Amino acid sequence: MNPEEKKNSHGGARLAKEQKPPKQKKPKPQRTPKQKALRILLIVATVIAALIVALFIAYKMLVVKPELPTVEVPEVEASAGVEELSGPKLSGDRKEEFYTFLVVGRDTGGGGNTDTIMVMSYDIPNQKLNVLNIPRDTMVNVPWDVKKVNSIYNWASRYDKDGIDYLKEEISYLIGFQPDFTVVVEWEAVGELVDAIGPVWFDVPYDMNYEDPTQDLYIHLEAGPQNIDGDKAMQLLRWRKNNDKVVNGQVVSYGGYVNGDLGRIETQQAFLEAVIEKCLSSLTVDKIPALAKIFMDNVDTRNTLTVNNIAWFAQEAILGGLSMENVNFMTLPCEGVYVYSRTVGNHQSYVTPIPDETLEMVNTYFNPYLEEIQLNELDIMMVNDDGSLSSTSGHVEDTYATRPQTGSGGSSSSGSSSGNSSSSGGGSVSTPKPSSTPEPSEEPTSTPAPSATPDPVESVTPSADPTTPQATPTPTPVFSPAPTPAATPESTPQPAVSTPETGPGMEPVE
Repeated sequence: MNPEEKKNSHGGARLAKEQKPPKQKKPKPQRTPKQKALRILLIVATVIAALIVALFIAYKMLVVKPELPTVEVPEVEASAGVEELSGPKLSGDRKEEFYTFLVVGRDTGGGGNTDTIMVMSYDIPNQKLNVLNIPRDTMVNVPWDVKKVNSIYNWASRYDKDGIDYLKEEISYLIGFQPDFTVVVEWEAVGELVDAIGPVWFDVPYDMNYEDPTQDLYIHLEAGPQNIDGDKAMQLLRWRKNNDKVVNGQVVSYGGYVNGDLGRIETQQAFLEAVIEKCLSSLTVDKIPALAKIFMDNVDTRNTLTVNNIAWFAQEAILGGLSMENVNFMTLPCEGVYVYSRTVGNHQSYVTPIPDETLEMVNTYFNPYLEEIQLNELDIMMVNDDGSLSSTSGHVEDTYATRPQTGSGGSSSSGSSSGNSSSSGGGSVSTPKPSSTPEPSEEPTSTPAPSATPDPVESVTPSADPTTPQATPTPTPVFSPAPTPAATPESTPQPAVSTPETGPGMEPVE
């Protein structure tokens, strides 16, 4: 066979092989309608299961249990004659899933006032939420003259400290422990949070009318039950009294809380109760992410809480069954006093915590530790009969204030703080608060010491000559009823006491 024939022969054999008849496909089994339905159901169930798993994983990634912040315990050396070191409890065995918060309401329009200060505790296993209001006029142990707690934020920079951190430090001395987390809420955020959950039904206690164009602040609310939206909520929470009017040359106040700042606290507490009740009745798990984002976009948590942590707390409240029966609002047990200011030249109105009652309240509702807080872990200021100040810690930061106050005319209170205090402080001996910066010199009397930044609704027109103390009417006591303080007659201005440039309370801290 020649090559051509061989080639053709081979190709023919391969072609014959490739042209084999195709195999017959087996017929598909016929499924009954029931079998078809079961097959579709199985496919749908598989898809749903996959979606559930995906959502569960995404939800678990969103909801994260917070970790307690690490607290550095400062090393303090014992001084000669010191029997026992004192200060807030910073470590120890803790209660299970018991979290504490410092919540600060800051008014950016009013100079950054921190007039709303609350300590909160959330006991998750027992589903109990407790809120403690700290009155803005609470006296605290600080080096400057006018010692109101709401002055700390604006004075901190003079001591090279952050305002909120310094405030948290001083609050820890009042309650005996340092709150786990700090939450700073700007007033502007309140409106957005209320709008997010819908209007809140609330009974406004007074006709509220106040205007301050310099702050773009306009408050106009009628008394009575009504729906409060975000804008009205901001007005309600900021109001303290109506605009003053001039009658026959005299400034007259028209409408306000009878018991001053405590009345404002009562209204804030009542409104927060209404907000929480609305949340518990309408909040569902699917709304948590959106609300958590709104919260985090408008609230400063000092880099300790994330949106995932907020979602976790919300989840625990919803799934754990937090109810209004277990939400408690209270105010720091305190009594009203008046103390003469050597730099301003008049009597300043304060409230001082009642040591035993404060200690009992803290241990019952707010202490996160298994071991009870002791009195020597608190730093509570007291006013003596001669107008001097003392502390349960045995140490007063402003040692000039431990002297009898010239021109003070004594102190007046609605309780028994004077009887309970003494020049030694009445408490266990302790070391001074740790400080890494020298104290600035006391304010010269030629310039009135800036106390707590004036509340936006309590603006006072300054005198033409700031060096001349003005006759200031004795304010209504914070607690009612309370005796009128035995101060110098209103018609005679109190002369400012000459403050030395050097002396106790002005030496640098080593």
